[in-house]
Amino acid sequence: MADHVNTYETALGAASPDKITLLGHDLVEDVMGQVGFGELAFWLATQRRPTPGETRVFEAVLAALADHGYTPTAIVTRLTHLSAPDSVQGAIAAGLLAGGSRFLGVTEDCGRFLHEQLRAPLPVDDAGWDELALRVVTEQRAQKRFVPGLGHHVHKQGDPRTPKLMALAAEEGVTGPHLALFTAIGRVHPQVLGKTLPLNGAGVCGAVLADLGLPLELLRGFALLARTAGLIGQLAEELRHPVANDIFLSVDLNNRPVDPDPYQPPSITEEGR
Repeated sequence: MADHVNTYETALGAASPDKITLLGHDLVEDVMGQVGFGELAFWLATQRRPTPGETRVFEAVLAALADHGYTPTAIVTRLTHLSAPDSVQGAIAAGLLAGGSRFLGVTEDCGRFLHEQLRAPLPVDDAGWDELALRVVTEQRAQKRFVPGLGHHVHKQGDPRTPKLMALAAEEGVTGPHLALFTAIGRVHPQVLGKTLPLNGAGVCGAVLADLGLPLELLRGFALLARTAGLIGQLAEELRHPVANDIFLSVDLNNRPVDPDPYQPPSITEEGR
């Protein structure tokens, strides 16, 4: 009786002694030098080759998320490299691990949030989208929850990435329901919140990626893919013009001892029983 051999199917990469295939194509002849990295990343995630218009918008999203200055992800990458200069992978990984609900993670949070609000039949005009957006923002306000993608700590008067990505999506004909709802939220939220907040770049990226049909569960992954390039840039600059040691010393040499502040457990209330 022959020994049973497990087989593991994949439509991605496979190698034989003289050939490598990727997505059903010969890697050397059909992909290398023929397919750009952004197009390939989209293709790998969806297992369908994007159109030129989809590729252009997708790569614009990657560019929008690659770097945003001295954010926590950039700082922790530089500081990790200062502490362990022999571990480039550790420095980059540290920066990627810092991508969460406040930085980078908003891309996935917004895309998933918008998708959860969509129900068939979808609105057919701006008035319908505004009605849906008003209900969404009102419900979030009643539940004391933030609307993902609304507001920015720097671009308080408007995130310059947002109108550009919206324009590119419209130009390439890939504007879909997620971006339509996000745009409507931008129009109506002042009626509920009593103030005007910008639609931030991470949020619009999430809406665009969702409209492109990319897996909602992986939207943060695309933000991390983009930021990897940015973190490599941060390290490259750190090697030539280091600032991490100054950041470290600015804290280490300016700390001030204070008396302990013991933690007080929350009291038990009638409502909490």
